[in-house]
Amino acid sequence: MSKKNLLIKPYLKWAGGKRQLIPELKKYVPKNFETYYEPFVGAGALFFFLQPKKAFINDHNEQLICTYKTIRDNVDELIELLKIHQSKNTKEYFEEIRALNKSPEFLKSMSYVEQAARLIFLNKTCYNGLYRVNSQGLFNVPYGRYKNPKICEEALLKNISLYLNSCEICITSGDYSEVVLGADRKSYVYFDPPYHSPDNTSFTGYQSGGFDESEQVRLKKTFDNLTKKNVKCVLSNSNTEFIRDLYKDYDIITVTANRAINSRADKRGRVREVIIKNF
Repeated sequence: MSKKNLLIKPYLKWAGGKRQLIPELKKYVPKNFETYYEPFVGAGALFFFLQPKKAFINDHNEQLICTYKTIRDNVDELIELLKIHQSKNTKEYFEEIRALNKSPEFLKSMSYVEQAARLIFLNKTCYNGLYRVNSQGLFNVPYGRYKNPKICEEALLKNISLYLNSCEICITSGDYSEVVLGADRKSYVYFDPPYHSPDNTSFTGYQSGGFDESEQVRLKKTFDNLTKKNVKCVLSNSNTEFIRDLYKDYDIITVTANRAINSRADKRGRVREVIIKNF
């Protein structure tokens, strides 16, 4: 683990983000590890807090991973595009930029920098910072009407770029089970998957296809396999009977988090979640 000499934090707003749970999560970080793995990196709250010297970060969301790679490889060009977006921020402009995703093929015709700037702009200006896609994988969140959103955080983006370039950070978009194949007893793996939602009220729309109970079971098998290899793992999830039963052989810690995104108002606010660890 590196000494934290850069002021960095998540550059995106993300449903289920872990910034507020850092005081709890840091309790279960091994004192000594060589390689950090985060297969569902999202906004990367724990990753940016730890600033490991060697890490594998991954997410199934290709557009999200595009932003990480662009910050690493083309941060100056990204900043210039974000400044343009910031100067034009209106509901009409937002809807124009959002409409560029009429098909995934069209997005692929854009440069990586253009795609990254578009996602960051939409994320900072859309309703509640909610990243949601439909069954075709297309972003479909309305305008958020923020008075003065921080669309271009230039100093933060440059610090993140410096960190990603000064350490050994592998950034991928693929299946979580493949990302952790190289993990060993000197590794630390943090899983933050789409949360289990038995009544489909929790937000899981980061990608088309979803993450149902069969995927939760497959993830648990990956957790088991890593445990057999003596890899230290921690996992966050919903405090549901299904998850508690699935991980009943592991240490389960209940924590409280503030959640603003749920289709039911009575399930927003302070909610109970679980942290599961194998060591």
